Amino acid sequence: MTKFNIAGLQLSLGVGDNMAEITKQLTVMKARFPWVDMAVLSELSPHGPLATNAEAIPGPTENKFCDLAQRLGIWLVTGSIYEKAGDKIYNTASVIDPDGNVVGRYRKMYPFLPYEKGIAAGDDYLVWDVPGFGRFGLSICYDMWFPETTRNMVWMGAEVIIHPTLTNTIDRDMELTLARANAISNQCYFFDINGGGDLAYGQSIILGPEGDILHQAGRGTEIMPIPVDFERVRHVRREGSKNFGQPLKSFRDGPTNFPAYSEGPASSLSLRGLGKLEMPGADKAKSSDATDAAGGDA
Repeated sequence: MTKFNIAGLQLSLGVGDNMAEITKQLTVMKARFPWVDMAVLSELSPHGPLATNAEAIPGPTENKFCDLAQRLGIWLVTGSIYEKAGDKIYNTASVIDPDGNVVGRYRKMYPFLPYEKGIAAGDDYLVWDVPGFGRFGLSICYDMWFPETTRNMVWMGAEVIIHPTLTNTIDRDMELTLARANAISNQCYFFDINGGGDLAYGQSIILGPEGDILHQAGRGTEIMPIPVDFERVRHVRREGSKNFGQPLKSFRDGPTNFPAYSEGPASSLSLRGLGKLEMPGADKAKSSDATDAAGGDA
């Protein structure tokens, strides 16, 4: 079999405990679309974007999701929650199989700094197989802005990228472009599932392996069941996008060893010259504070 059915859930949620609403919507999804094999939630959907809600993993929220996946008989990508691990907090998503077993956890590799303050970066990729179908990869929100994250999962064999996000800023249109670019350049399905309601601006997008838009949501609650055809991914990678470009083969066969990776990003004098990773206008604020302290004009 090569077709696998994935539903993205763009839900209208608030800051706080959203588990009752998530449980309701997942139950409705399975009743309306009993053929769905996997459900994907948006980033930080269970409890919202407050690090004060962080909890250990395994913990109560993940346990509830395990029970829910088993009851509904679906694969479940939990969006993410803030995970407390020792003295660090991560933005972490779990992947749960239809028997309620956790098959993997992924810690967001690129927290949205300087805004996502106090959140540590993960350092490991997550790909997993659904037996009889194909291989999946998982990234979270800002990770997508770094093309290396998707490319590395594809290098590891991923054919579908699951990408929970939480965007409530005016750059959502840029993210839609990035999602499409990731799908095109890596010849993969790309499920970019955003939140709605008080948390985010919606506009989730689901893309095929040639960058074709399979569905783009509005701003409210939407349940988006989309069939994924793994043979289509394999055909596009073998024969080329629209029977032309074969970027993965060219990447494989090319002679280039990129110095940005072999020497490390921090080795770039140009990038080091960009200054600190901090809030825009921070230098002006510091200058203003110094002037005030020195008795300057108000």
